[in-house]
Amino acid sequence: MPRSLPAPTPVECDGARPAVDRGTITHVFFDNDGILVDTEHLYYEASHQVLAARGIELTEAEYIELFLRQNRGLLHFGEVHGWTSRELADLRTCRDSVYADLLGRGGLVIDGVEDALAALAGRVRMAIVTSTRPDHFAVAHRDAGLLKYFDFVLASGDYSESKPHPAPYLAALARAGASPDTCLVVEDSERGLRSALAAGLRCVVIPSRLTRGERFEGALRVLDSVRDLVGLVETG
Repeated sequence: MPRSLPAPTPVECDGARPAVDRGTITHVFFDNDGILVDTEHLYYEASHQVLAARGIELTEAEYIELFLRQNRGLLHFGEVHGWTSRELADLRTCRDSVYADLLGRGGLVIDGVEDALAALAGRVRMAIVTSTRPDHFAVAHRDAGLLKYFDFVLASGDYSESKPHPAPYLAALARAGASPDTCLVVEDSERGLRSALAAGLRCVVIPSRLTRGERFEGALRVLDSVRDLVGLVETG
């Protein structure tokens, strides 16, 4: 059976509510990219390719700051270079096509994920809460074999605002019919953590290679591996 987890230290984070006493974990909400499937480097590669075609060098550091932290991505370069809305839309379409092709090559499941999900199955209810487009999500999970462990998936378009806004996790709470006190979020980024905290949820962070240098203030734990999640949730 799952066990109770301590509440995180209260933080101020875009309207996040102070932590309160928490009950037994009944639901775990997982981010997708960087937590279940290793896709962030592919999105960087796709963005790098389309910008390079316009003579713009996107460094990994710029990608981390503009795409992962600020969630501004190509919009930033459109503003800097004076692109029209049509030019920006065309570039996004091209980037998304390249990204879908890279996703389709498969082999994306992060090591240890399926073992962790199998260990948690039957102990807690699980769902995926992602900012990924539904079509990209479908390609990434086409051969992954993970969806059987989840009760539902919320992707881009299933809620009013993207992370770091609390809307994705508030939508998950409503869909699950669960209390915030009995839920746990698993994220890999500061932006995702802020979304969870703003929704009044505890959150553990498992940094990916691209998010390892971010600040994770307010996280319940920062874990080295998804395998460590099992010991945190179950009685052992």
